[in-house]
Amino acid sequence: MASGQFRLLGERRFAPFFLTQFLGAFNDNLFKNALVILIAFQGSSWAMAQGGMSTNVLVNVAAGLFILPFFLFSATAGQIADKYDKATLMRWIKVLEIVIMAGAAVAFALHSLMLLFVLLFLMGTQSTLFGPVKYGYLPAHLGTRELTGGNGLVELGTFLAILLGTIVGGQLVHVIGDRVIIIGLSVLVFAGLGWLASLWIPRTAPSAPGLKLNWNPVTETVRIVGYARENRTIFLSIMGISWFWAVGALYLAQLPNYVRVDLGGDETVVTLLLALFSLGIGIGSMLCDRLSGGRIELGLVPFGAAGLVVFSLHLGFAGVAAPSQPAGLAAFLALDGSWRVLADLGLIGLFGGFYIVPLYALIQERAPRERLSRIIAANSVINALFMVLASLYAVGALALGLTIPGLFLATAVMTAAVVVFIFTLVPEFTMRFIIWLLVSTIYRVRKRGLDNIPDDGGVLLVCNHVSFMDGLILGGSVRRPARFVMYHTIFNIPVLSFIFRTGKAIPIAPGKEDPECLQAAYDAIARELADGQVVCLFPEGAITHDGELQTFREGVERVIRRTPVPVVPMALRGMWGSFFSRKGGAAMHHWPKRFRSRIELVAGAPVDPADVSAADLQQRVHAMLDDGKPV
Repeated sequence: MASGQFRLLGERRFAPFFLTQFLGAFNDNLFKNALVILIAFQGSSWAMAQGGMSTNVLVNVAAGLFILPFFLFSATAGQIADKYDKATLMRWIKVLEIVIMAGAAVAFALHSLMLLFVLLFLMGTQSTLFGPVKYGYLPAHLGTRELTGGNGLVELGTFLAILLGTIVGGQLVHVIGDRVIIIGLSVLVFAGLGWLASLWIPRTAPSAPGLKLNWNPVTETVRIVGYARENRTIFLSIMGISWFWAVGALYLAQLPNYVRVDLGGDETVVTLLLALFSLGIGIGSMLCDRLSGGRIELGLVPFGAAGLVVFSLHLGFAGVAAPSQPAGLAAFLALDGSWRVLADLGLIGLFGGFYIVPLYALIQERAPRERLSRIIAANSVINALFMVLASLYAVGALALGLTIPGLFLATAVMTAAVVVFIFTLVPEFTMRFIIWLLVSTIYRVRKRGLDNIPDDGGVLLVCNHVSFMDGLILGGSVRRPARFVMYHTIFNIPVLSFIFRTGKAIPIAPGKEDPECLQAAYDAIARELADGQVVCLFPEGAITHDGELQTFREGVERVIRRTPVPVVPMALRGMWGSFFSRKGGAAMHHWPKRFRSRIELVAGAPVDPADVSAADLQQRVHAMLDDGKPV
C-alpha cells in the first residue's frame, strides 16, 4: 500500500506536479516565516513597528493578509481551472510567483515592511490561483484507488516543504542579521526552480472548456458555494476542512510570540515548533493510505478529530518555567515541560493529517468532474473566510487581555463543539469510524481479489453468511460504499441499527412473513443498482447454524433479471467460532474466546448478468471457501 503510494513519485503524471507544488509551498513558507520572525523579534527596528502597532497585532495582520485573497479571488480561480488546461495554468502561475519574489527582493533591500505586506497579499493571490488547479489535477490523473495515497503524498510534500521552508526561513533570520536582501534573493531562486519543474507537467484536458467566465467575484462566489451545498456531505466536509485550517492558522500565527513570551525561547525554538507541527501533518497524511487500505476511509475523520481536541486541550494547559533570558534550542529542551509542548504540537499535526486527507479525497471523488475545480474554489473561499475570522478573533481576544495559552484552550473547546456538530449532521462519518475501529481492533483481515470489484457502476456482491459482523467486515473492507440487504430483525438490533440505517442498509423479510417488506426491499435494491451503487446480499437468507455453506436462494436471480449488473461472488473465511457466530449456541451469548483473530475476505471475478444463477454462484463461493483463492 505504501509502496504503491510512493510509486507515483516515479511517474510523470505525478512527479513534476508534486515537485512544482512542493517548491511553491517551500517558497511561501520561507518568505512568510522569515517575515513573521522578523516582526516578532526585530519589529522595533522596522518603520511600521515604530508606528505604535504591537508585534502581536502585526503578526496576525500578516496572517490575515496572506489569507484574504483566497476569500476574494477563489471564485475566479475555480472558473479558470475548469475552463483551461491545468498544466499550462500551473506554468503561468509560477511565472507570476517569479515576478512577486523579485519584488520581495527589492522590499527586503529597502527594509520596507509596508511593501512586504503588499507582496504577502500578492503571494496569497498566487496561491489562490494554484489551489483549484492543484486539487482538480489529481482526480484527472489518478484512479479512485489512488486518490487517498495521492492526496496523502501531496499533503506530506506540502508539509515537508513547510518544514524545510520554516527551518530555512527561521535560520536565515537567525544568521544573516541585517542582511535581509539574502532572503529576497533566496525566494527568487526557488520560484525559478518551481517554474522549471512545471514545464514537465503533462497536459490535462479542460473539464469545462465551454464555460463562460463570470468576472464578478460576488455573484460567482455565491454560485460556487451553491454548487458545494448541493451535496450535504461535500459541504460539511468543506466546513470541517475549513475549521481545521482556521485552527491551524490561529495556532501557527501565535507561535512566535508564544515562544518569546510564554516559553522564553528564541527564534530557533519557534522554528522547531513550527517544524514539528508541519512534520506531524505530513506523517499523518502519509499514514492515511496505510490505515485505510488504499480506500477513502471516512472513519479516520472522527479519529483525527478526537486527537485534535485532546492534544489541543493538553497544549493549552502545558507550561514551561520560562528563563529570564531567551533560551536557545538546547537550553529550551532542558526546561521542565518543554517536551510536553513539543509532543502536543507534533500530535496535533499527526491527527490533523488523519482528519483532512480523507475529507479532501471525498470531495474529489464525489464532486461532479465538470465542476470539481469550482467546488475546490468554494472550499478555498470558505477556508479563507474561516481563517480571516480566526485571525480577527485572535487579534480581538489578545487585545482584550486573553493570554496565548488561554486562546489555545478556548479554541480547543470550540473545536470539540464544531466536530460534534458536524458528525451529528453527517452520521456517515461516525458510522464509518465505528466500522473501521471494530474491524481494525477485533480482527486482522486479509483481503484477496478485491480488485475484482469494479470502480464504478452498479454491482451486486454475494457472500456467505457466518456471523452478525459479516456486513461490517465487508463494509470496512470494500473500497466503495455498499448497501447491505439484511434480515429485518437483525436490521433493528439496538445500537447496530444506527450503523445499518446510517449505511443505508436495506431490510428484507420472507414473503410469508412480510410481503410488503420483501417487495420494498426488491424495489430499493433495483433503485440502488440503477443509480450505480454497490449492493451486497447474503443469498443463504440466514446466518449459518453449523458453519457450512447453505443453499443460495433464487432471489439473487430475481434481482439481476430486474436490474442486470455484474455479480461478484465473495467468501468470508475464519468467522465460524467467533463471538458473533452461532457456534455452540446463540450468537453473543457466551464469553469471547478469540481476539485479533485472522480472517480472510476473498472476491472472485465478476459474473456477467446473463450468466447468473444461484447454483453457479454457490459453487463459486464454495470453491473460494475451500482453497481461499479467487475464482
